[in-house]
Amino acid sequence: MKNLPRWLALLTALLLLAPARAAEEKPEAKSEVAADKKADPKEKEPVLSVTEHEITIGGKLIKYRATAGYLVLKDAKDKPRANIFFTAYTKLGESDPAKRPLTFSFNGGPGSSSVWLHLGMLGPKRVVMTDKGESLPPPYKWVDNEFSWLDQTDLVFIDPVSTGYSRAAKDVDAKQFHGFTGDIESVGEFIRLWTTRNQRWASPKFLVGESYGTTRAAGLSDYLQRKYDFYLNGICLISSIMNFQTARFAPGNDLPYELFLPTYTAAAFYHGKLKGELAKDLPKTLARVEEFVRKDYTLALMQGDALPAAERQRIAESLAAFTGLPLAHVEEKNLRIDIFDFVTELRRSEHRTIGRLDSRFVGITDSVDGFFDPSLEAINGGYTTALNDYMRRELKYENDLPYEILTGAVQPWSYSNVENEYLNVAETLKKAMTKNPFLKVWIANGHYDLATPYFATKYTVEHMGLDPSIRDHITLTYYEAGHMMYIEKQSREKLKADYDAFLDATLKSAGVR
Repeated sequence: MKNLPRWLALLTALLLLAPARAAEEKPEAKSEVAADKKADPKEKEPVLSVTEHEITIGGKLIKYRATAGYLVLKDAKDKPRANIFFTAYTKLGESDPAKRPLTFSFNGGPGSSSVWLHLGMLGPKRVVMTDKGESLPPPYKWVDNEFSWLDQTDLVFIDPVSTGYSRAAKDVDAKQFHGFTGDIESVGEFIRLWTTRNQRWASPKFLVGESYGTTRAAGLSDYLQRKYDFYLNGICLISSIMNFQTARFAPGNDLPYELFLPTYTAAAFYHGKLKGELAKDLPKTLARVEEFVRKDYTLALMQGDALPAAERQRIAESLAAFTGLPLAHVEEKNLRIDIFDFVTELRRSEHRTIGRLDSRFVGITDSVDGFFDPSLEAINGGYTTALNDYMRRELKYENDLPYEILTGAVQPWSYSNVENEYLNVAETLKKAMTKNPFLKVWIANGHYDLATPYFATKYTVEHMGLDPSIRDHITLTYYEAGHMMYIEKQSREKLKADYDAFLDATLKSAGVR
């Protein structure tokens, strides 16, 4: 697992708009403290920028405090190890922490900052895009996020080391943070320390991760319990990947070919490449494909070269029908279509490539050298501009470092904890849920997500082997969008409703509501 291909290592990013203030004038932000520009690692406690704002969510006015800056992680000798940048939003007027949930959020990559969930889904501001989730031309805009989670929970957005403004301390090798184990330990220590300093141990506590951030969240679920006796109420996984065997296209591992197939079908449906009954009703078509995967396709691939010729032909014809690809291409690929094959082949005759993060998006094949993901390009510019503009003008936070939206500096990511095997944090989450039977998990899936396909997540959950008494503690929901399903208006609205229902049920079971 050390040498993951770049497209998988950056499988989100969770990936997953922009300068210009919202049209409505908001109360002038009151800057209480000016931030230091470079967060000198020698400074024990970097100065934070603290401002106050208000937003209307669900018809209710929410007044809140925003805090942006560094929290310094130190070693046993009290020497700085890393400056972790965070942005926190806390509702004003709340005196009892036990009544106010606290949520820590991060994206994935590895190498992604928290900007996507921050300015796309959870935070009080969001990037302006089309209802479908397409980019608007620059200059970009950001506005109040009417579907923010801030009405229900306080929010802390974390940028892991080398992402965002976060950096290793002076003379500290950043590579120690660039791997599964070092990442879990540093983010876990941040969560403990922030919770302690802000007197929030009594609060109901949640994690929200996207893409590799779901890997991190599942890993943290057990780590926080074991290391700090820090028990969570709930975990929200957006576009989940917990078992890396489900996404690693490698010789001898047929699982991804099977589990990606329903999402190939969804993409082919969207782009008008299916025929007959398959082209009429997406839910029915997906159910048919899932049944094909569970039975015929899995059995066929398991037989390898021993598969009879007649059965091979039948499977190839079914795959061609379900993917919209030419039969000859399916046969040439030995019944095994990997993700790069699919996104480049589906509309090759039109000189078009479809998106990996969101297969609804289309790019011009011959416009650039090499492969590019049109669904990533559609959001990169807007989110980058929005973050840099928002930090200085709205949050009054100043830092001359480049904000690393999605960096390759963390590669190669270390999986030394699982040498010669696939990382599978579903087992870690199972441990946490078994030890803490009150822990609830909600997983949101996009039908057009080819980075972390929904059927792979479904397979992972069905193979966790949870005790029957806690199997219903995991809830899966689905959206007609891609990896960052919240960029699409209807999905963003549905996500908020589904989150509210999940939070309400979780807090009621904990006796908080």
